[in-house]
Amino acid sequence: MKSSEASGITILLVGVALLSVTFVIACIHLQGGIIVLPVPSLMASFGEALSPLIEAAIRVLYLGLMGWIASTVTAKGITVLLQAKLLNKTSLPKATKLHN
Repeated sequence: MKSSEASGITILLVGVALLSVTFVIACIHLQGGIIVLPVPSLMASFGEALSPLIEAAIRVLYLGLMGWIASTVTAKGITVLLQAKLLNKTSLPKATKLHN
């Protein structure tokens, strides 16, 4: 196995590991309980409602960013691996022609 193939496989495995971690974190966050408490006034209810919404938005942005980075790394690993295999296929016939 050449170094370009090894680096492609390594990058691919790192991307898949990042995607796995992202989905595990997402499942953990989705299984958390949501508690809605009654609030006596309208202003207090907006204050109480915005805090969990902002927290949820931050978590969604975090998970989205992690998923995007992991999928980009995985795509780069696949590209490197395919380019290495394509390079090996095109260089193999040239090497056999020189020996004949």
